[in-house]
Order: sequence, then C-alpha cells, then structure tokens
Amino acid sequence: MKANQEDDFRDRIATVNSDGERVWIYPKRVDGPYYKWRKIISYIQLIVLIGVPFIKYNGKPIIMLNVLERKFIFFGNVFWPEDLYIFGLLFITTVIFVVWFTATFGRIFCGWLCPQTVFLEMVFRRIERFLEGDASKQKKLNNQDMSTQKFFRKAFKHVLFYAISFFIANIFLSYIIGMDELIKIVTAPPSEHIVGFIAICIFSFVFYGVFSWFREQACIMVCPYGRLQSVMQDVNTVTISYDFKRGEPRGRKLKKEQDSDKGDCIDCKKCIAVCPTGIDIRNGLQMECVNCTYCIDACDDVMEKIGKPKGLIRYASHNMIEKNHGYKISARTIFYGIVFFILFSVDLFLLTNRPRVSAIINRMPGSLCTKISDDAYMNVYRSTLLNKTLDTHKYSFKLIDIEGELHLGESHIEIAGEGLEKFTMKVILPGKSIKKRGRTYFHIGIFENDKLIHKVLAGFRGP
Repeated sequence: MKANQEDDFRDRIATVNSDGERVWIYPKRVDGPYYKWRKIISYIQLIVLIGVPFIKYNGKPIIMLNVLERKFIFFGNVFWPEDLYIFGLLFITTVIFVVWFTATFGRIFCGWLCPQTVFLEMVFRRIERFLEGDASKQKKLNNQDMSTQKFFRKAFKHVLFYAISFFIANIFLSYIIGMDELIKIVTAPPSEHIVGFIAICIFSFVFYGVFSWFREQACIMVCPYGRLQSVMQDVNTVTISYDFKRGEPRGRKLKKEQDSDKGDCIDCKKCIAVCPTGIDIRNGLQMECVNCTYCIDACDDVMEKIGKPKGLIRYASHNMIEKNHGYKISARTIFYGIVFFILFSVDLFLLTNRPRVSAIINRMPGSLCTKISDDAYMNVYRSTLLNKTLDTHKYSFKLIDIEGELHLGESHIEIAGEGLEKFTMKVILPGKSIKKRGRTYFHIGIFENDKLIHKVLAGFRGP
C-alpha cells in the first residue's frame, strides 16, 4: 500500500460518512468470467430453491421444516422432537464445517451461495438496472427533483420489488407448512386464515425492506458470519486479495515513464466502483468483503486493456502474495478438517441407524401384579407406537432377553405413515425370572417382517 494512504479504513465502514449518515452504494455493472459463472450458479440455486417445495415423495414434500409442529422431513425421512440430539450434533458439525471452510477459502459462501446475495445481485439489482440504468444514471435519477416520470418509474420499481418479496416470503413459508397447505391459504379468502395472511404480509415487508433499502447493511451490520470471519481467517486463508507487491506503488504511467518504478495498479478505482459494499480491496482483508469477485473481473478487464497480466486482484492468501509461493495447507486447516470428518461420520452413523419407530411402553397406572398360576405373574402395559416413516408398516412385539410371554390381542399392529397408535399389551413372566426385590427389567423387541428394528426397556413389578 501507499505510505501516505489513509489507514483509518478499519475504524469506519464505507457506507457511513463522518456525520453518521448512510452513504448509498451505486455499484457499477461488471461483466466477466467470474460474474458469468456466478450467474449460472445463482440461477441454478434459484430454480432449486423455488422448485423444491413442489417436489413430493409419498405425497409429502421432500424437504419441510415445520417448526410449528416440531416435525422435519428430509428426502422421505421424518424427524420428530425425540431426534433433537441428531439435529444438535448436525448443528455442531455445520458450525465446524463453516469454520473449516472459512479458514481455508474465506467468505466465498457469501458471494456465491448466500440467498441474500443471490436475490439482491441477481434479481433486485438487475431489475433496478433494467428500469433505471447503470450506476451513474441511477444516481442522477435519485438526485433529480420529483417529476411525473420519476414518480412512475420509482413507483413501478417498488411495486415490483414488493411483489417479488411477497413471492419469496411465500416460498420460504412453503418450506415450513408445505406447498399444499400454502396453496389452500393462498386460494382461500384471507378471512379464513387471517393470522397467516398478516404474518406473510409482515415477512413480505421485511424482505422488501432488506432488498430495496437495507441491502448491503445486512451483510455488514447484521450477519454474524460476516462479523466473525476475521476470527476464522489467517494469513494462509485463500480469499480475494490485491497483489500489493506487484501493484505498488500505484499510479498511472505516462509514456515517458515506462521505465519508472510504478506498479501495475494504475489507480483507476474501478475495483471500488463495482464493489457492492463500497470498500477498497487494495486495503487488504476487510469485514465488509463478501467475495463477490466483481473487483477481480473489473481489474482483469483493465489489465487486459493496458497489456498487463491478469490477476492483480485474485483468489490468494496473504502468504501466497507476500512469500510468492503456491497454496500451502496449514495445521489449523488440517485440524478443523479432521474434527469435521469425525463429527460427520458420527452424524452419518446416527442417521443411517436411526430407528424408524418410536415407542413408549409403561405399566398401566394403578394396575397391580396379577398372579396367573402358581408360578406365573402378569403386568399390563400401556403402549404408544409412532411410525416415523411416510409409509404404512406392520409391527409385531416379542420379549427378547427374558423368558416369558407377551400377549397383544392380535398378531401385529398396522400403522400408517406418520401415524400414532396406542394399545395395551400383557407380559407374563415365570416366578424364576422375577427379582424378589425391586423391579425386573427386560427389553421388548419391535419387529417388522421378523426383523428386529427397535427395542424398548420395560420394567416388571413382582408380587
């Protein structure tokens, strides 16, 4: 960096001036290889995000996060409150993955996959540019006095923004209650679903406010991931970086200065003009950088025009630039990776071995031990069985680690997908199997097609 360059950029943000007022960002349109790849990935993501709620398996959505009923569906697997420990471990695994990924590749998720960035840059800002022009025209229009043309152009834009926000709010709601239920709410009169209608309008206004006004402030001020990234990254993290060794001292070269000691950066400030958070990437790693790659495309275009090699701004770590070597994996990255794969393996084991049923078997309240014969005693149990799958299954029950008999009244219990069945069973044990003091504990096995799929601990009270 220049020796006389301002060094207080870390004490303020680019979107607020010295008086504490909001500085509106007008990022210029940029086109380049990275932007084209981001468009492809973003449109695929949008298609998946909008299309997933319409896809069903066995009449149920393949993904549903119903926090209201505490029921989650992932690709035909139903998760209930008793599976909370799996979600807890999955959450920890996700946090470790985020730390590992950020320590290795920086904030690349924010620029390429974050829904906030995808909707803002690939939907709302593209519509804004289509209606109002590029950055200079938008700025000029906003500074003009109100006129009929300006009023209708602004009004049409904001009506369109709210309509898109309303659509986004409904799509997100479909992940919670399911598309079928959402269609019922949308097609029915608002008076029949007044609470849901008010909620969806509120969420629509929130999305509208974020994408039409709050914009980059969500990444800078609200997003916890952005504020924690400085803790996760170090000098070996690959992120969007300015090659200060090649670019400094910056400045335009005159023809008579071709042999001067100036670097490749001609200080055109195009990297600043295209930045959606208004930062100068040449100042180094900053919290506001979302790794959107606009500055890379803009700088590469300038380098190509002046006959210099591309890559003055590129994906690189500080050490890769400072020490002029390729990427080297750090011990911290290896440690995070090992921890992640251990946790991921445990998650995979728990998910693949998760019982497909949930059962509660307790002695009937108030019932006593009944003597059946000289050497046989009976306890009565109240049982609840939950089918955690989407399909109908038949279940049978057996004692698996104690001598005795189990009577159900029928050979099996048939339960529909996501169904809950309550029933009574009787367990008869010989006297030799019953402890003289305290309760006798044993397991009742739940079988499907003669295959043990789950077992439940039960207690037998003797005479």
